[in-house]
Amino acid sequence: MENARTQSWAKAASAVVIGVGLVLAAAAWPPLAAPVALLTDLVIWPLDGMQTLAAPETRMFAAIAGGVMVGWGVTLWTMAAHVLPADLPAARSIALSGIYTWFVVDSLGSIAAGASLNGVINIGFVVLFLYAFRQPSATAVPD
Repeated sequence: MENARTQSWAKAASAVVIGVGLVLAAAAWPPLAAPVALLTDLVIWPLDGMQTLAAPETRMFAAIAGGVMVGWGVTLWTMAAHVLPADLPAARSIALSGIYTWFVVDSLGSIAAGASLNGVINIGFVVLFLYAFRQPSATAVPD
């Protein structure tokens, strides 16, 4: 039962990563860039409409980052589907190692770029995966 619950939460967290990645990749096409442009404007305070994502290199990096995020989410989903049921500790270790590494690199890069608020937003992803891969409770009945 505990593994099934963990698997469901891990898949849900992975779906969030995939969804965010798709939105980010879609920002490469100007008619679909508004949600990411607004988020970018928000994290690069003040909210002033200056971040438009209009430059081709910005759109290219949105496509790359979105693609990497979708691929990462699919990898996490697949791990939750196939590795987690057989070896929860290994799945937890693999997932959280990647999450922690991403968090440090992404957050430090965001701070260096003047978008410190993105580091705060990143905490939400970390919490989501920490919850998804939490340790089973001592009173949980094994699967």
